[in-house]
Amino acid sequence: MSESNITVKDKNTDNKYLDMDLLRFTTAGSVDDGKSTLIGRLFYDSKSIFKDQMEAIEKSSKSSGEEDVNLALLTDGLKAEREQKITIDVAYRYFATPKRKFIIADTPGHTQYTRNMVTGASTADLAVILVDASKGLLTQSRRHAFISSLLRIPHLVVAVNKMDLVDYDENVFDEIVSEFRRFAKKLNISDVTYIPISALKGDNVVDKSERMAWYNGSTLLHHLETVKVDADENIIDFRLPIQYVIRPNQNFRGFSGRIASGHIRPGDEITVLPSGLSSKVEKIVTRDEDLDIAYPGESVTLTIEDEIDISRGDMIVRKDNVPTVRNDFEAYVCWMSEKPMEIDKQYILQHTTQTTQVFARELVYRMNVDSLNREEADKLSLNEIGRVKLKTSQPLFFDAYQINKKTGSFIIIDPATNVTAGAGMMRAGSTVSKGTKTKRSSLTQHSPDVVWEPWNISREEREKRNGHKAQLLWLTGISGAGKSTIAREVEKRLWDSGKQTMLLDGDQVRHSLNGDLGFSPADRTENIRRIGHTARLFFEHGNIVICTFVSPYQQDRDAVKTLFPKDDFKEIHITCDPKTAQERDPKGLYKKAEQGEITGLTGYDADHEAPKDPTLVINTDERSVEEAVQEILNLIS
Repeated sequence: MSESNITVKDKNTDNKYLDMDLLRFTTAGSVDDGKSTLIGRLFYDSKSIFKDQMEAIEKSSKSSGEEDVNLALLTDGLKAEREQKITIDVAYRYFATPKRKFIIADTPGHTQYTRNMVTGASTADLAVILVDASKGLLTQSRRHAFISSLLRIPHLVVAVNKMDLVDYDENVFDEIVSEFRRFAKKLNISDVTYIPISALKGDNVVDKSERMAWYNGSTLLHHLETVKVDADENIIDFRLPIQYVIRPNQNFRGFSGRIASGHIRPGDEITVLPSGLSSKVEKIVTRDEDLDIAYPGESVTLTIEDEIDISRGDMIVRKDNVPTVRNDFEAYVCWMSEKPMEIDKQYILQHTTQTTQVFARELVYRMNVDSLNREEADKLSLNEIGRVKLKTSQPLFFDAYQINKKTGSFIIIDPATNVTAGAGMMRAGSTVSKGTKTKRSSLTQHSPDVVWEPWNISREEREKRNGHKAQLLWLTGISGAGKSTIAREVEKRLWDSGKQTMLLDGDQVRHSLNGDLGFSPADRTENIRRIGHTARLFFEHGNIVICTFVSPYQQDRDAVKTLFPKDDFKEIHITCDPKTAQERDPKGLYKKAEQGEITGLTGYDADHEAPKDPTLVINTDERSVEEAVQEILNLIS
């Protein structure tokens, strides 16, 4: 080979590649929706394949009598896939553009490979759900969208493929988008992008399509290159599961592991779990140099100021920010074994660096991932997902999955075969702040030696005098969705019609009643607990009470709901695209978050758990204030 045919990369080029941003994404959809062809198109049009590979698939396509080059052959490498023309395993692909590196998890479309979808999507920053334009939204697309929601994948792209088969008709695309939006209201998905494509012809995959001039959005590759993923990492709650204890000599004792979340500096106060003993970080040691600060994903060795007994499976956290510590919890479990899950059978649970025995105590319900209905069941079979009560022989140190994926997930291993039997996402437990209890505060707690006094005048009497029933309208949603604007107009309309009202707004109560609270998950829980009882006082006085709070956690809203008669508590989800909320930014919070002045902003770097069964969902991208107000007024009897 002559020198002219050899490309030599210099050191600067290699370093530039290593420093590039990385996006992990998964592709999923029904069988024959074109996942493999899409990935092949991304490789082909972005010039990420070798000449001899291209020649090979052109030859193979020609010998099969196919009119177009079968780009799926670039990815469908297994013999069984070639014979059946389906993808039956998770295949990881790697490519890069000048702007970003990518790792693709190509997951199966068949129902019986749900477990593969869970495996491939578990580390994804974004999911591409393919929909065949000629067939519309099918069961498997819904199934994969639900799993993406369950796994808390922050970004979703609905790629309406095979637009060439419907003559690039805009109406077909619009109908599929409308149908998916209706379905997505039931899911906890905040960022959804819709793109019409033809993977076979190359329309809107890498290059803009001239045949769909009606579409003004970005191409798929441009979206993949520019979607923001940095804010999806938890950099607040420091968690270091200990993997090794390093002691090469009497003068050095270090505790090594990969940082699951949060950041740490020398001098920071830490607590060691499960002992609960505290110390300070002395040094952050790496192979190359000592660090001034360490972030999620970095493998480090910490030395601390005090002699504390620490071993593999322990966890180092900040002193004023500890996870839940307990051995009984609830989780969503995807069962991956051909042998059904057995209640009270001993399994092995692997959580971060800790391994312990685990027993499934109760199957609360099985989720029908096609209809999103909950079903009574006594077992979980292969590829089924359910909510399970679990108990471990040793306490675990964990956060809820929606707060921290790394410390909120686990796998279940069958000790008889040593194969992975299930994968789980923890529901119970959350981060707590210094001075708060590990468990969430009870809504029924009260001061000692205090006796409850009944209401002097009953609510029924007050309702009779007011001429209307008391009700509680609870508006929840991310900052900038429009909650306060809508709530103020609703109250004004009610007041003008002679109704007794009370509006409780987040900013008002945090200037007074809850001025002592921050924005940690525990403080948010306490904030909602106090508001719930305050709202009940006004409710018992016969008012129509309107509460407008971000209230990001379903568990907190459910707890408040128990304070009110079932038909009188109306949970209203005010939602919009996070990009819209950031553009509105009425209080300048998103700008502060972008500049690093604040952290934990719901809708930016913290999640909002969408209501499971809301009374009403209002998307302010699609509804005017007047329309939203009227929808809410229609609820009031």
